[in-house]
Amino acid sequence: MFGALTDKLQNLFSSLRGKKTLNEDNIAEAVREVRLALLDADVNFTVVSAFVKRVKEKALGDEVLKSVTPGQQFTKLVHDELIALMGSVEAPLDLNARLSVVMLCGLQGSGKTTTCAKLASYISRTMKGKKVLLAACDLQRPAAIDQLKKLGGDIGIPVFHEAGETSPVKMAKKALALAEKEGFDVLIVDTAGRLHVDEDLMQELEEMKKLLTPREVLFVANATTGQDAVKTAAEFDKRVQITGTVLTMLDGNARAGAAISIREVTNKPLKFEGVGEKVGDLQLFNPRSMADRILGMGDVINLVRKAEENYSEEESRELEKKLKKASFTYEDYLKQMGMVRKMGSFKSLLRMLPGFGSLGDLDFSDTEFNKMEAIIFSMTPAERQERVELEHGRRKRIAKGSGVSVDDVNRMVKGFKRVKQLFKNMPDMKAQAKKMGGMPDLNELKKQFEGKKWH
Repeated sequence: MFGALTDKLQNLFSSLRGKKTLNEDNIAEAVREVRLALLDADVNFTVVSAFVKRVKEKALGDEVLKSVTPGQQFTKLVHDELIALMGSVEAPLDLNARLSVVMLCGLQGSGKTTTCAKLASYISRTMKGKKVLLAACDLQRPAAIDQLKKLGGDIGIPVFHEAGETSPVKMAKKALALAEKEGFDVLIVDTAGRLHVDEDLMQELEEMKKLLTPREVLFVANATTGQDAVKTAAEFDKRVQITGTVLTMLDGNARAGAAISIREVTNKPLKFEGVGEKVGDLQLFNPRSMADRILGMGDVINLVRKAEENYSEEESRELEKKLKKASFTYEDYLKQMGMVRKMGSFKSLLRMLPGFGSLGDLDFSDTEFNKMEAIIFSMTPAERQERVELEHGRRKRIAKGSGVSVDDVNRMVKGFKRVKQLFKNMPDMKAQAKKMGGMPDLNELKKQFEGKKWH
């Protein structure tokens, strides 16, 4: 996600871990490297200055200088300070009114319309019983209304729009009246993208806020724009007093500037992050999770959360039982792969594991899954149960029966062994999460995966 910054910090920490002691000179050098890495990642200059000052003061304290593992202590210190900088804890939505209005605002092209649908899907999925209405109040961009209608239809959320209405404020007023009349719990309002220097559009946004009295005013920021998003957020906050930020496009070539700086500059929390193009690709912003990703520690927090959302307790216990008895078979593999697909791509899931950021060769499209299914169905019952070795002759027969090459069969077998090992460690990950009150000990989890051979 933050490739260059992550690489620089990991190289720095690796060099420090090799030192038996830290002193003022090498701490000063390490802090300088952290400063340069953050500035290069487009983090706000003032934020960087305050951050490295705090890190240096604490690094020069007795806790680090007298530590048995000073390099690891310095890494932990940077990690903890990043978490504090980004808010320490999650900041969920305030939807406690009888009708809670959520208004989204931001620049053109920041992803507001898509985020409206993602937010509606998130609320419906995680807050059972909440009745959600979307309001198409972006009348500047002709395609915005059709886009929101399409997205709303895909997730079964109604979208309010009145043909012929040219005033976004009047459209918002009518949407509010309908939401109140029909007993909706949440009204999510899409607004036109604007430049903060566009006085007419900013006044329009102020009018809409005054009319709607929203519980939440969320600024939608494109994470690829770095520090520019931070400056814009500050301008919007002055005019409409935002309650938080949603970072979009974090699955692309994001820069760390927005993620690290925006809360410190606006003094408003980061609430959500968009991590993909699908409507379900929106998650609560977790400062610890983001700090882990910036430092290349994976994202176990959200991996565990995804697993808990997609696996029932009974399914988890059954899988754990099979793995403990070493009875996890190709049939189980096929079933589990189907379930894991609901969590996202294999590539994205592997990147969430500590030490697996560079492992991008395990990814399954629908075509690959269908191919894998055909291969397993072409096996004999004994082969599926792993009661016989899949020697070359058997693999040739399976390839012929499933209409694929022997290389395809070899890759599937290799993938089975990898995923079997991955699932074997899942219970440990969930246990760690429970032990830490929902926050896994990432260093302990990383140790579980370091040194494992995935062949």
